[in-house]
Amino acid sequence: MDKLIQLHSLEEFKEAIQNKCIIVFSTDWCPDCLYMKTYIEHVVENNPAYQFYYVNRDDMLDLCIELNILGIPSFIAYDKGQELGRLVSKLRKTEEEVQSFIDSI
Repeated sequence: MDKLIQLHSLEEFKEAIQNKCIIVFSTDWCPDCLYMKTYIEHVVENNPAYQFYYVNRDDMLDLCIELNILGIPSFIAYDKGQELGRLVSKLRKTEEEVQSFIDSI
């Protein structure tokens, strides 16, 4: 996930969401998150209008609880600090589902 910028703090998160972006919430151990790694860079390349960020759910658990991120991987789109949409569930997400979510924003 080299094309995603990892966020390490609440301050970095608050700064990132001021821009048109998609935050990817994930972990290094979850099987569905590992599956997502097979296609996420392709999604990033196909959506240059968005900056993509990565949040390790285990490292920023308080933020994930505040945002009601219970399942991973999950995606939330922001612009100017406002949530535009979310793809949040405990189910595996395919590249097509993620792209469809982005197209719907």
